[in-house]
Amino acid sequence: MPFAVFILGFLIFSQTTSEFIVAGIMPSLSEEFNVSIAAIGYLISAYAVGMIAGGPILTIALLKVPLKKGLMALTLVFLIGQTIAAVSPNYEVMMAARVVQGIASSATFGTAMSLAYQLVPDQLRARAASIVLGGLMIATAAGVPFAMVFNLYLGWRASFWAVVVLVFIAAIFVQFLIPAFESKEKKSIRIKKEISSFKNGRLWAAYTTNVFIIGATFAAFSYFTPILTEVTGFSAGVVPFILGVYGAATVIGNIIVGRLADLHMMPVMTVGLVILTAALILFGSFAEIPVIAVAAVIIIGLTGVSLNPAMAKRVLSVSNTGTLVATVNNSMINLGLMIGSSVGGLTIDAGFGVTSPLWVGVILGIIGLTTLLPFIRRDKFTVNA
Repeated sequence: MPFAVFILGFLIFSQTTSEFIVAGIMPSLSEEFNVSIAAIGYLISAYAVGMIAGGPILTIALLKVPLKKGLMALTLVFLIGQTIAAVSPNYEVMMAARVVQGIASSATFGTAMSLAYQLVPDQLRARAASIVLGGLMIATAAGVPFAMVFNLYLGWRASFWAVVVLVFIAAIFVQFLIPAFESKEKKSIRIKKEISSFKNGRLWAAYTTNVFIIGATFAAFSYFTPILTEVTGFSAGVVPFILGVYGAATVIGNIIVGRLADLHMMPVMTVGLVILTAALILFGSFAEIPVIAVAAVIIIGLTGVSLNPAMAKRVLSVSNTGTLVATVNNSMINLGLMIGSSVGGLTIDAGFGVTSPLWVGVILGIIGLTTLLPFIRRDKFTVNA
């Protein structure tokens, strides 16, 4: 595995820490900006909106730019957004900064994945995806818990400035350690090829499943902190350790899925989604029992975002390795994130309780399973689904 693939994973780790950081420091941001917990949840949704809407547009604009130059430009835009977030004087400025970050991050994901796919042979693409996306898992395992510790002792702004430093270091690594690499195809041909991919119905079917897998996961993850403190009864100082365990579970799950997805893509996705839905039901039913709550958090970590390599493999199996295809996949994933976090916040505001997002996740998980059934029946668990 080329070392450049690991650098791409570190870049994703740096940016994704910022995406998820809000979930870990909700009470502090709620107090700072004098808004509800649900309103802070919408900051997660705002980031996702940027990724959904702006990412593909920015990617199209950069299709004629060499991949490494495009990646550096996107990282600069992200740094600007992160810096604005760190100095935000009010909720509205923070919301705008999150949208800017989301736009840059979405295009970064697509560019990084496209680079990774082209740096390895076909049979290693799911594993390469697991390394790049492993940055996302490590963000939950280490980035978010450390940000929560910064928040506890130095304030929430210190958490955001720490991410600025991380992204800056990642940018230096990209500049000096990622080779200048460009597709051998003529750019006009490459653009037409990428756009024509979206005529494929099976690609949109894969995207749809991905929306619901991530939606189910983030309906829960976005509100782990208030659930664990207000319902389960853990102190604010203990929650970072629980989220660290959750993050470690996502790393382990990502490694396992990355190794299995090349040969057993559909079974991995199906079984993983069934277990995820069952864990959400368990958590929603017994959130007040600490042992069960922690066990459910771990299982969600093993099966939620950890399914990303299989999800990416499915997209590859019906399409191509283009930057736009990868970026739109990331946009669809963030559509799920936005749906899960937003609807979860709405159920809390509607008075259904702080655990209600878990049941939103259950519903999204069941819908996700129904999107898989036609392909399971037709292809009988072959890797061509």
